Parts: sequence; structure tokens; C-alpha cells
Amino acid sequence: MLMNKNTVLGYATVIMIIVGLGLIALGIFRYDEVAGWGFGAVGVGFFAIAWVFNALKGRV
Repeated sequence: MLMNKNTVLGYATVIMIIVGLGLIALGIFRYDEVAGWGFGAVGVGFFAIAWVFNALKGRV
């Protein structure tokens, strides 16, 4: 299977979305204190980075 830059960015985007969802789920369901807000914020940050990776597909 040939992997070019666009497929690598696509896989990175999918992985970042999965990790972001996991972090947000940890913040919602596992931690009820202030730590939950931190997990949620980091999860949103992962979504932002995944958005950038998705925007870079086709331009690199």
C-alpha cells in the first residue's frame, strides 16, 4: 500500500479525532472535579489540531 503525504495526514486526522473524543469522554464521565474541565479543554485542542491537519491535505 502506497502512502503519500495526504494519506498520512488523513490517518493523523482520524487518530486525533478519536483521541479528542476519548479525552472529552474522560472529562465528562470520569472526572467530576476541575480535572474534567482540563480533559475537555485538551480534547477540544485535539479537535483544533485535527482540523488543521485536515486543512493541510492537498496543500503539502
